[in-house]
Amino acid sequence: PSPPGVRPLCRWPLSWGRASRQPPGLPLAPCRAFSNNKILVELDESSGVAMMKFKSPPVNSLSLDFLTEFCISLEKLENDRACRGVIFTSAVPKIFSSGLDITEMCGKSMEHYAEFWRAVQEIWLRLYGSNMVTVAAVNGSSPAGGCLVALSCDYRIMVENPKFSIGLNEAQLGIVAPFWFKDTFVNVVGHRIAERSLQLGSLYPAPEAFKFGLVDELVPEEKLQEKAMAVMAQWLALPDHARQLTKSMMRKVVLDRLVAHREEDIQNFISFISKESIQKSLRMYMEMLKKRKS
Repeated sequence: PSPPGVRPLCRWPLSWGRASRQPPGLPLAPCRAFSNNKILVELDESSGVAMMKFKSPPVNSLSLDFLTEFCISLEKLENDRACRGVIFTSAVPKIFSSGLDITEMCGKSMEHYAEFWRAVQEIWLRLYGSNMVTVAAVNGSSPAGGCLVALSCDYRIMVENPKFSIGLNEAQLGIVAPFWFKDTFVNVVGHRIAERSLQLGSLYPAPEAFKFGLVDELVPEEKLQEKAMAVMAQWLALPDHARQLTKSMMRKVVLDRLVAHREEDIQNFISFISKESIQKSLRMYMEMLKKRKS
């Protein structure tokens, strides 16, 4: 953090100047930056665009702590009149987010499962319903809950590396993606592709994900941030109120459905995740991950 009263300068490349209305060659625009253990946020005041970087190595898993910090950071930006858009990306090489933290769902109390699932719901409600323009700059693999974060944004740009994959692969772990994961997926790729993908727990390499619209664009890694800013500038060129009302109209039914069934959804999750057969699957999966690491 900067000393009190001193604002840091944005460390964003000068090639972003056009999108941020910053003439090339001039000093970088002042930033308001804030950081916590797992999230780094920088807000470029001249453009109203924030960069939110996930920095929770090794894989940016969505633990309860991560979800809480994500939520607080998002709320700060929502309440900041200077902020109109957010770009989400990863500070960890080769991974955007590995999704929900398995350790939060294995061998814990019913109370913990309820707290964890409420945090997962909260981050989706805030992100999917955000008034800000949200762009996912996916610079690594993004399975399961990581895919949900990207799906919840207005636009998805992914690095064109076939080694990076994305998808809702819950079925591979013996878990069922909840209805609001499914609804978000269907709204992006259509019913048939979503149905097949969810049943098979498919993870798609970036080029394949682009083919059926799971991501909107593929770019070389070195162009990712520049493209994200260009897309953001295009979306922010519209009057906010018209864009926000349109977004709300398009997403309201899906958001309202979870709000109306939130407690029921938590109870369903607890009931499902605490089954011995599911706990066994999760333990086996964790063992497999340990073997891979070693």
